[in-house]
Amino acid sequence: MSQNLRTVGFLLVPDFALMSYTAAIEPLRAANLLSGQTLYRWWHAAPSGEPVTASNGVAIIPDCGTRSERPADMLFVCAGGNPATFNDKTSFAWLRRLARKGTILGGISGGPYILARAGLLDDRRATLHWEHMPAFREPFPTNRGASLFEIDGNRITCSGGISALDMMVALIERDHGRQLAAAVGDWFLHTHIREGYGPQRLDLRYRLGVADEKLLRVLGVMEMNLEQPLPRTELAKQAGISLRQLERLFHAHVGHGIHQHYRWLRLERARQLLRETSLPVLDVALATGFSSASQFSRAYGQTFGEPPSRTRANA
Repeated sequence: MSQNLRTVGFLLVPDFALMSYTAAIEPLRAANLLSGQTLYRWWHAAPSGEPVTASNGVAIIPDCGTRSERPADMLFVCAGGNPATFNDKTSFAWLRRLARKGTILGGISGGPYILARAGLLDDRRATLHWEHMPAFREPFPTNRGASLFEIDGNRITCSGGISALDMMVALIERDHGRQLAAAVGDWFLHTHIREGYGPQRLDLRYRLGVADEKLLRVLGVMEMNLEQPLPRTELAKQAGISLRQLERLFHAHVGHGIHQHYRWLRLERARQLLRETSLPVLDVALATGFSSASQFSRAYGQTFGEPPSRTRANA
């Protein structure tokens, strides 16, 4: 057994993302196999100590609950679904105890949200999956990026998906050198290991199938200005063309006009906030550029076929 053995814990929160978890644990197995040594060992915890189910229905039997005093060099919180609703005070206290003992704490996918709610990401750079970002920025507005992963001292956060593989390769390189890290990436056919600061989402040109540079510039500006929507004339100015030309570009490449697309972006953001936060409907309306709850409710119902209150209740 290696003298450099590191113990890694995984706190699996119900509805955790299985791909993110697998992309984090499998590189540890590969590092052991490829090095011919036991460099890492791991254990699993669940809030209840009972089998915990991933978002796709697969269940994992944990080794312990969150009252355990089992030691770890690192512990990663794996969460998905709606991490804003997780409010297990026993688990929060357990994470804080681990932090006081010097354990490196990490969060994967929605896991950083849980670390933040436990008060363990204050004044730290952090990231999490883009789906959770709008809800996360409401209660935790500072030092939050949209990178693949962040390593800030003894706090590690990751956006999830296959970016967990990139993160673990970076940690293996830090612990055991570039040669082993490269071998782990190669083992999983991951031929391009990404740096943590890389973007989470596809470029707009691929995500929306748009090639026109002027239109892409405007679409990016719109996504960055949902709380205080910019006038159409300002958007045209950003593109360096007339408003009429910009409207033609939208109809040709997006399939509808500027106003309709902007409203859809704002309502999509509102739906995320309704599902993942406890913000009052009026606050959700104001956070997405609507001047009143009634105006917001009408637009929301027309678009999604149900009132905001029903979306909140279903979440």
